Amino acid sequence: MSENLRFKDHYTEQRLFRNRMLVAIVGVVALLGVLVARLYNLQIVNYENYRTQSDENRIQVRPVPPTRGLIYDRNGVLLADNRASYTLAIVRERIRDLDATLELLGSLVEMDDDDVEKFNRRLQRRRPFEPVPLRYRLSEEEIARISVNEFRLPGVSVEAELVRYYPETELFAHSVGYVGRIAERDLTAFSEEDVRRYRGTQSIGKVGLERSYEDLLLGEVGFENVETNARGRVLRVLERHDPKPGAELTLHLDTRLQQVATDALGEHRGAVVAIDVKTGGVLAFVSKPSYDPNLFVTGISFKDYSELRDSLDVPLFNRVVQGQYPPGSTLKPMMGLGGLAAGVITANTRVPDPGFFRLPNDTRIYRDWKRWGHGKNIDLIEGLAQSCDVYFWDMASRWNIDGMHDIATRFGLGEKTGIDLPREYPGIFPSREWKRGARGTAWYPGDSLNAVLGQGFVLATPLQLAVMTATIANRGTHYRPQMVMAIDGVEQPPEVLHHVEARQEHWDLVFKGMEQVVKAGTGKNAGAGLDFRVAGKSGTAQVVGIAQGAKYDSEALKERHRDHALFIAFAPVDDPQIAVSVLVENGEGGGRVAAPVAREVLADWMQRPFEDTAGLPSWRPPMAPLTTTPFEEVRARG
Repeated sequence: MSENLRFKDHYTEQRLFRNRMLVAIVGVVALLGVLVARLYNLQIVNYENYRTQSDENRIQVRPVPPTRGLIYDRNGVLLADNRASYTLAIVRERIRDLDATLELLGSLVEMDDDDVEKFNRRLQRRRPFEPVPLRYRLSEEEIARISVNEFRLPGVSVEAELVRYYPETELFAHSVGYVGRIAERDLTAFSEEDVRRYRGTQSIGKVGLERSYEDLLLGEVGFENVETNARGRVLRVLERHDPKPGAELTLHLDTRLQQVATDALGEHRGAVVAIDVKTGGVLAFVSKPSYDPNLFVTGISFKDYSELRDSLDVPLFNRVVQGQYPPGSTLKPMMGLGGLAAGVITANTRVPDPGFFRLPNDTRIYRDWKRWGHGKNIDLIEGLAQSCDVYFWDMASRWNIDGMHDIATRFGLGEKTGIDLPREYPGIFPSREWKRGARGTAWYPGDSLNAVLGQGFVLATPLQLAVMTATIANRGTHYRPQMVMAIDGVEQPPEVLHHVEARQEHWDLVFKGMEQVVKAGTGKNAGAGLDFRVAGKSGTAQVVGIAQGAKYDSEALKERHRDHALFIAFAPVDDPQIAVSVLVENGEGGGRVAAPVAREVLADWMQRPFEDTAGLPSWRPPMAPLTTTPFEEVRARG
């Protein structure tokens, strides 16, 4: 043992220890240097970047959608409301397995394939971290189920929002219209400003006033900074800028008059328009059949939409502004005034009516609707009262189509009325130039005979006929028809487009003739039982051609091929307040079928000061029964 101790080298051991310690210290210092460098990089060099990422994960800027403006009728009845609704929404970025989440949600709330398909479409056009709706109008029980399972559903939330609601359902579908979810075609038409304005908003006006006044009804979007947790749940609101609500609209429409007109049409397809003669305000706007606009608000199902789209009655079709029909004899008062103004006829012009008419050097025979004729000496008043075709054919044979076209356009035919609704059709009132361009042929005298009776190439919408009637009632003052009476309480002034010049005695003749229509002519059903004076004109427009000399046989024709029934009217004659046009598709008799509908509307409006405004008129005279028939766009025989 002493020998081993003698040979131990303490110096070498100390040197080896010092070397190892030095290496260890250098290693530790180097590792500390790396750590310090990394900390420096994180805390100094990339501080702003990581702080921003951290804040974005914790603080979000969320849009606050504005409250859509309400819509009222002239008496304050709410036509378009906003109702609270709870929506199941998903933030895609916070979900690892979307399919598993959807499967779990399907076990908690009722969902169908339509809901999932619409969700997937919305998912494609969302913004990052934006909640995407999956199910609307959750029940309280469904909300409770989701709340209990909240810990299993990161990225899933129940959002409270205001959803459009139409209390009157079908009554104003074609006038007020509806909002629907923003579709891909809407997004492609958006400008950068539109993208900003619609942030946080899921709906946009699709048809009717909801579409034409979209910019005013929408309002201005607000925003808020919110703090969220790791699951995306909002913890608190840090800053908020309130949105600006949309404007409120008050319409000329009257809910009670709208209901009266709708009930008067019964089960038929057709249209009724009533206009305030003094302002051009639209008091009633009925297109039947109609539909429930609430189906479209949060996205209509494929089944419901297919039923509406494929229905032969075409409930989605707005007959008031898009239905172009041959106006028939409802044009005779306007044509008579034009003939007087042009000097083609006078108050003393009398025409023999044997029941037919023949143009000079023409072998064709044009037969009056009354095959045995109306008598030997028919003047304008009698021609209007009895709707004598021969009288107006004789006038047209001595008049030119350019004069007819001029007077028709002055009364608003052949062009859009300019009403504050979208998708209005212009109708047609032909001219020489129109026929050359549209048909490539010249104008023939027989064309004029058709045009003067509102047939042949002539097409008009029920709205155009109402505007024409109001212009006659105003003795030439032509107002632009308006739906909106006030915006945020500020009244919108009436707009006079022009004035149709005619001599006073000519207006008197037309008024007298139209009053005789109701007193003793083809429109007696329009004035039965009324204690005020009514002026009107019936019309029956062919849908399919009848062979020359053949007799019209209603029973032999298919239901949709029967004549349309029309009636125009205004009242009272001494101081006109309201003008009405009525169209009953395939109703056959204007005086028999359409006139009673006009009478109901006139009676309700004119008798209000003398009865309880909450009830309908006490008298409800029976109307001839009509048959419900589906719509078919057709035109009369040329």
